[in-house]
Amino acid sequence: MQQLFAAFGLNGSLLIAQVVNFSIVLIALWYFLYKPVLAMLSRRQEMITKSVTDAAEVEALFARADGEVHARVQTADREAEKIVADARESAVSVKTQLLKEAEARAALIKSDAEARAMESIERARRESERDIARLAVLAAEKVLLTHHD
Repeated sequence: MQQLFAAFGLNGSLLIAQVVNFSIVLIALWYFLYKPVLAMLSRRQEMITKSVTDAAEVEALFARADGEVHARVQTADREAEKIVADARESAVSVKTQLLKEAEARAALIKSDAEARAMESIERARRESERDIARLAVLAAEKVLLTHHD
């Protein structure tokens, strides 16, 4: 083997020293560099996995929240429609009540106006009767006075 090393110009003891040095550097690199890099890569892999899982959970929460918002909007729409329908019914009821009250007031005003008209007619008739009676008395006096002369 020495001849082979000599043929290629290699020194056996130097080669062994270089192999030992390379082994020491390799072990040192493996211990101080490779292991920490693997540990860091593992932590980053876990962080990425956790981030992906969290993102999926957040997406599911958003989907659920969107569904809840949609359901609440539908509920609010139904309640608003019910409130509007109730308000319309109430308005119709109030309108009907107001119309009845207005008709009752109109009937009361009409009957009051008719009673006043009847009173005015009766008063005018009485005054007319008085005037006719007075005119009849005056006419009778005149007739009597003209027959006496």
